Amino acid sequence: MNGQNAGTQGQGQGQGQGQDGGAVDRRVRVVLVDDHRMFRAGVQAEIGDTAVTGVEVVGEAADVDQAVTVITATRPEVVLLDVHLPGGGGVEVLRRCAPLMAAAEHPVRFLALSVSDAAEDVIGVIRGGARGYVTKTITGTDLVDSVFRVQDGDAVFSPRLAGFVLDAFASTDAPPVDEDLDRLTQREREVLRLIARGYAYKEIAKQLFISVKTVESHVSAVLRKLQLSNRHELTRWATARRLV
Repeated sequence: MNGQNAGTQGQGQGQGQGQDGGAVDRRVRVVLVDDHRMFRAGVQAEIGDTAVTGVEVVGEAADVDQAVTVITATRPEVVLLDVHLPGGGGVEVLRRCAPLMAAAEHPVRFLALSVSDAAEDVIGVIRGGARGYVTKTITGTDLVDSVFRVQDGDAVFSPRLAGFVLDAFASTDAPPVDEDLDRLTQREREVLRLIARGYAYKEIAKQLFISVKTVESHVSAVLRKLQLSNRHELTRWATARRLV
């Protein structure tokens, strides 16, 4: 997370924080779901000082099965959910937690927090039942504000992402199926977009919290599955499908 403005998440002081940085009377119980331990630790350090922010982190999970188990056991008000997870991704967590979201009393609400800003990822989790979607460029203060707004039942989006949702739900036409794209895993799609945007392997590794060797393996897999020869062909392929 960095200092970029979170836009529609809210302006000014987060709802859970005291204006003078002191104790707050509002509380929200949160579960962090992300397959990168260091990122979870960073979020915990950024927003988890309950006396100051009002956010109490009651559980963490690194994959789909862990997420469902922890969420079911703790019944938090809000889950911060990564889109790309081992075991089926954030959409699978939402599917398996649907009864908790539909509970008449104390429903569990989900806020997607992801490095991905791809329209298909945003639309997928919103259709799955998430109340909002923000990217990992969000500031700690705005993330706290977003969590409290989702607890209250509001829909929260980073500015650019809100347009994806409006466009998707305004259209009555089902999106076309791209069989080539469907061959790729979620992580491969993520690497594909970053490659097409001109990122170097080291930059991709840093942004996705993976090793350069892992990035190279994903690129090789993408090239093989799409029957392309190099990153220049890959970039043209992605641009033609408006994935960049």
